[in-house]
Amino acid sequence: MKKVELLAPAGNFEGLKGAIKAGADAVYLGGRLFGARAYADNFSDEELCEAIRLAHIFGKKVYLTINTLVKEKELDQLYDFLMPFYEQGLDGVIVQDLGVLKYIKEHFPYLELHASTQMSLSGSLGTALMQEAGVNRIVPARELSLSEMKLIHERTGIEIEAFIHGAMCYSYSGQCLFSSILGGRSGNRGRCAQPCRLAYSVDGGKPFYPLSMRDICTVDMIPEMIEAGIASFKIEGRMKKAAYAAGVTAVYRKYIDLYYENPKAYKVAEEDKEKLKALYIRSQISDGYYHKHNGKEMLTLNSPAYSGADDNLLSKIEKEYIEGNLQIPADAKIILKVGSPAELILSSGDVQVCCQGEIVQQALKSPMANENIIEKVQKSGNTAVDIKQVTTQIEGEIFLPVKALNDLRRQAICALENAMIEHNHLSHPKRKEYHLEQKTFFESDDEISSERPEICGTNNSETPDILRNKKEHRVSNETNFHVIVSSLEQFYVAATKQIRRIYVDLSIAKQIEDNWLLKQQKEKGIEFFLTTPYIVRDKDIPYLEECALLLNKGLYQGVLLRNTESFRFFEKEEIKGELVLDNNMYLWNRESCNYWSDKADEYYLPTEANLGEIKELLKSTENIDLIPSVLVYGRIPMMVTANCVRKTTGKCSKTPGIFVLKDRYDKEFPVFTDCRSCYNVIYNSVPLSFHGLFKKNEKGLTNLKPIMNCRLDFTTENEKETARVLDYFIELRDRYKEPVYKDFTTGHLKRGVE
Repeated sequence: MKKVELLAPAGNFEGLKGAIKAGADAVYLGGRLFGARAYADNFSDEELCEAIRLAHIFGKKVYLTINTLVKEKELDQLYDFLMPFYEQGLDGVIVQDLGVLKYIKEHFPYLELHASTQMSLSGSLGTALMQEAGVNRIVPARELSLSEMKLIHERTGIEIEAFIHGAMCYSYSGQCLFSSILGGRSGNRGRCAQPCRLAYSVDGGKPFYPLSMRDICTVDMIPEMIEAGIASFKIEGRMKKAAYAAGVTAVYRKYIDLYYENPKAYKVAEEDKEKLKALYIRSQISDGYYHKHNGKEMLTLNSPAYSGADDNLLSKIEKEYIEGNLQIPADAKIILKVGSPAELILSSGDVQVCCQGEIVQQALKSPMANENIIEKVQKSGNTAVDIKQVTTQIEGEIFLPVKALNDLRRQAICALENAMIEHNHLSHPKRKEYHLEQKTFFESDDEISSERPEICGTNNSETPDILRNKKEHRVSNETNFHVIVSSLEQFYVAATKQIRRIYVDLSIAKQIEDNWLLKQQKEKGIEFFLTTPYIVRDKDIPYLEECALLLNKGLYQGVLLRNTESFRFFEKEEIKGELVLDNNMYLWNRESCNYWSDKADEYYLPTEANLGEIKELLKSTENIDLIPSVLVYGRIPMMVTANCVRKTTGKCSKTPGIFVLKDRYDKEFPVFTDCRSCYNVIYNSVPLSFHGLFKKNEKGLTNLKPIMNCRLDFTTENEKETARVLDYFIELRDRYKEPVYKDFTTGHLKRGVE
């Protein structure tokens, strides 16, 4: 049985050394770019290369977080940022952005790709899709049960990395825009302000903390998780102190080893549970979602605050794991013979190296003293080698310059470090061979003209005819309006307007007569599309199967996809209809558009991009056969959550509906309970409105070109409000005027996110 990997966080170099000393098998860390912990210390490029080498000497792996969404203008930095770490032997990258995933797979082969929990992977279908994209390991949504993770592993064979200790998000990771929309600090960019830790009232009740998850502690579950096939146990905490990470790592190391020694006798001592609680954890803990789908016992309803840490315990951990150097013990033998090269042999365990230096000279005056030779050889300083014992073999009255002896010692230490890395099978020889081939390929006149491959996509304004024709059969020369409705009355209002497409979910579709649909298609040319749930777990596949039946009957012309699980399902089903990607699929750059170009027909632009970034993306993807569309009105989903606020308040009726969450400023956030798939969608307090896109400049052009399709999302609007908003936007096609509604936000259209 392959032992489970214990994966510890390293917020800085101190944290990395502490985690390794405490027994981590691998560490994950962030560099100066692309990491989802923008406010952690993180590593400089030089520190990161040093960290990789140091970890490999001790047989530990290093995974780099490139787990943010990457803007178009940032994409060109990726190659130069990653290459030094790739050459140093970085073991893997943790990725959220599919464009980044695609690029790394193509240009950094032999580098492991891990799908971040920010990808919201929640089933075996999405996992299989990621495997095809080159992913070796997934960090699934934290909301999955242990049995669901086990099923994914059994169906796909992929490695699964699961969180075992630390803080938990209330929203599915990657599906939260709460901090982004309210404060401009995006969780997708590593800058979450944690609005989930604030107080809210529900339906006019007293304020409490319904969105604040307890920290998880799963030390009691180690046997169960190992037997479920989890490959890597992940500790959360890159933002926390090095002593916290080391202390937690040490406890889990102890009990993982105890399990493998004697699984039947596994038991956790109460003093170790108390130790974990004393290491800066919230006042209440749980085992997360591994055995529960949701429930108020998973939340810190009275206070989200940390209970603090035991200073004496932290001090003890710092002395044991943080202070001092991280070194391997080694013994040395130095052979000094007049007229022969000096030889230094270093050995550590089964690894031995022998290095030669300068020719040993005959001493003209006083020969070198034995104790002085030993002192010089033992002077290993801040290296990764601690020379414990030195044996000398001296023949004749010898002399060797101090510099020569120091150089020999440094050479031998470096050789031993390299040999340790080789011994630990962490030198990545195939990668080095490939990189040499790449350098040779780019050589011109004995010089490397360019080592950076061109990132896919083009800024060429000339669109090939074959691509132009593919696009034009799906768009018109005027602005088309698409509408998402969440009620039957909204649906029938939209059907009376000049609308090109209406999206409905399955519950609404079941209430509409087939003949009526066909009549509207023929008489008005309206397209009808289905929508998938925001989250699809393996248990939800029957929902998709029902959608497929309607699509194959020809009643609906396509489907709006909100997750990779849904895409994979409809791709395999080979349905009749178009596949459209919703804005939460995050096509932020030309590489992500390239990834989807042969898979989907259309996509909605991300709501976190500003107008300049949108234009930049559209320009760089002119030649990509994927229709860009934009959301121009509607309440943005701020969170998609497995936990249910209704259930937390004891008012779960298992009936879909909307209730209100109110913050400390009396802003009201509608919450929709999807009881079929059992999740909540928390919407913004006011609708997004991009009416400004319809303003014409001095040339008579709007900011919409080349976007042809604009979507309006209706959630809480009644029949009258729906009609009024639709009429307003339809009029905007001919002439601009101010909105007929007063409460709205322009979102990130101007400001964007950092």
